[in-house]
Amino acid sequence: MTPDGVHTFSFEFEFGGRELTVHPTAVETDHGLVLLDVGLPGAAGQLRDALADVGRSLDDLSMVLLTHHDGDHAAGLAELAGETPLIVVTHEDEAPYVDGRRHPVKADPDDERYPPETVDIELTGGETFHTAAGPMWVVETPGHSPGHVALYFPDQRFLVAGDALTNDNAGADSFGGPKPHFTPEMDVAIDSVGRLAELDVETTHCYHGGTADAGTERIAAIYDERRS
Repeated sequence: MTPDGVHTFSFEFEFGGRELTVHPTAVETDHGLVLLDVGLPGAAGQLRDALADVGRSLDDLSMVLLTHHDGDHAAGLAELAGETPLIVVTHEDEAPYVDGRRHPVKADPDDERYPPETVDIELTGGETFHTAAGPMWVVETPGHSPGHVALYFPDQRFLVAGDALTNDNAGADSFGGPKPHFTPEMDVAIDSVGRLAELDVETTHCYHGGTADAGTERIAAIYDERRS
């Protein structure tokens, strides 16, 4: 169950010759909405419509917190920043890829990258944000990317996993670990799954696949299976 004060969305894009659906999250705070990940170019219009559905607008948005710098999470950031003033936040190990000092890890070096954007706050892990759903903890979950983070709401037992976990896998059970093809350091990523398994989780929201009725026990099972 999604906690009060947390809004999850479904955005659809054309990406790599296929339809891509992603699931950003907006979190209410006393200082405006915090958007967890953006999406690809075109996300600003979809976000405007999604916020209107919950009685909000782009003017209510104060911050974007990127779980990591991959284009399907961050490529729409510059467009959104052109629509409304934003504080941009990401882990310090992701910041050089977002602001243009480094080329995105998984992109071809010869390909044009998405427009860089200034990072205003660099996280180191362990930070707490105060939200309408209670504290939101920043949990370091590297592996899928160098400074990937997840966001955990301990009062709600709710986890926003980014790409550290996925909910669009083939088979009877769609909930699973990070995708090997898109995860350069899989051993590190599985260690991060183990870190998430230490949390008291009831519900997990994944950027790919959306919200799953899956918590600590399921996450621990993925860790046990994938670490062997």
